Amino acid sequence: MDAKKLAIQNRMYQYSRAIYRSIKDLIDPYSPRETQLEYRRAVLAACEDTMERLARDPLYFAKPERALFQDIRRYFPIRAQAQVAWIVEEGVGAAVSFITEQIEAGAFDGGVPRCRATTRKGKPCQRTPLPERDYCPSHQHLADAAA
Repeated sequence: MDAKKLAIQNRMYQYSRAIYRSIKDLIDPYSPRETQLEYRRAVLAACEDTMERLARDPLYFAKPERALFQDIRRYFPIRAQAQVAWIVEEGVGAAVSFITEQIEAGAFDGGVPRCRATTRKGKPCQRTPLPERDYCPSHQHLADAAA
């Protein structure tokens, strides 16, 4: 495994642990101790699974924050669910931003950067930009307009 992919996996591990640390104390405090430990393990596993999937297949994981919250919400009392949802949304949002930066830098395409423009449908352009530029030949006019 190359150093870039290892660094991405390490960063995603940090995001999953940060989310877990932020919500672990909100797990149902009225359940027995053994049940709480079981719930904590399940929440940690769900956080790690979500981040692994996001790192492995970022372009085809729609709404990862919703998926994670749906997986873990049953471990929290009703009064804590809004706070858990907010923490999950913020944590996964930060991870998605990081992954987006890595995609734009070319970390997921064997080191090949991608054009910074978006298509008419609002999706990122998949073409390779010109050397020393941020845009492909089709979107070069955007670089000229910005300058």
